Amino acid sequence: MTDLVQTYQVDTIAIGNGTASRESEQFVSEVVQDLDRFVAYVIVSEAGASVYSASDEARREFPDLQVEERSAVSIARRLQDPLAELVKIDPKSIGVGQYQHDLSQAKLTDQLDFVVETAVNQVGVNLNTASASLLEHVSGLTQATAQNIVAYREDKGQYTERQQIKSVKRLGPKTYQQAVGFLRIPNGAEPFDQTGIHPESYQEAEIILTELGFSKDQVGSQDLADQVKKADDQALLEATGLGRESYQDIIQGLVKPGRDMRDDRPAPLLRQDVLKMEDLKEGMQLEGTVRNVVDFGAFVDIGVKEDGLVHISKMSKDYTNHPRDRVSVGDIVTVWIDGVDLDKGRISLTMVDKG
Repeated sequence: MTDLVQTYQVDTIAIGNGTASRESEQFVSEVVQDLDRFVAYVIVSEAGASVYSASDEARREFPDLQVEERSAVSIARRLQDPLAELVKIDPKSIGVGQYQHDLSQAKLTDQLDFVVETAVNQVGVNLNTASASLLEHVSGLTQATAQNIVAYREDKGQYTERQQIKSVKRLGPKTYQQAVGFLRIPNGAEPFDQTGIHPESYQEAEIILTELGFSKDQVGSQDLADQVKKADDQALLEATGLGRESYQDIIQGLVKPGRDMRDDRPAPLLRQDVLKMEDLKEGMQLEGTVRNVVDFGAFVDIGVKEDGLVHISKMSKDYTNHPRDRVSVGDIVTVWIDGVDLDKGRISLTMVDKG
């Protein structure tokens, strides 16, 4: 492993949270601590990875790799861009709750598809890097048009303007109108193409820039952001004829082009060593990742061999109806050690700061 890390200049190692993950974590932590530079590891959920690795999509992507190797690639990609990787898997295979099989499967599928499509559209999709699996979840696009977008890119080269997708086979005017606002082209020929501004509103966006004394090339600059704070919103609304919500969306796009709403979420926890239960003391504050949520609480990975339990009564000073009202799998949470039972290997945690 040391040779691989040095040869490929690895700085982060993704470890799946499945079978023998704790033993793998112990091994990796020992290796990285002996290196002469900073290398960290992250525990990554491998839910559904086996489903992906045996799928037609995985075989198309990696025809020369074995199933286990495809699964490893998927786990690493989940750390790089979870959304782009997880859309390749049926949400029901990821595990969406212990009662999912008791529900109407048709209604569950519809609701899960809606959630995935909403997430993809809110984040936006890079037209030059997105896979067909990701593109097909963009509003208005189908599996066929998504594949045609990728095929056009592979044949003609990278997209430089949004309007180029009008030349994609089977992508008509209505589909273009519905989908184009969710597609992004960073560093393209048209500065507005890197934003969430729809082409139908480019004219109004230009009016706003002109009124503020800026040009397209200054989109995303700090000077523009500062000027927007001083701007007379009512005057700009009258100059553009926009409604307030559309106006605010355009302003957001001009100030923060290419903004990814996920940037506001806590980053994955990077670790270098494994704590031992003997190291834990009552009242110790730690950061952890929620591994599982059940009716009576949540299990949190705090970097020890055993996950700690935050009982539902220790999640907040206020009443908690169900743990899912407070946390979700994958959340980064601050916890305090409430108790350690070395004989039984149990760790009790609290999310309420006793201090």
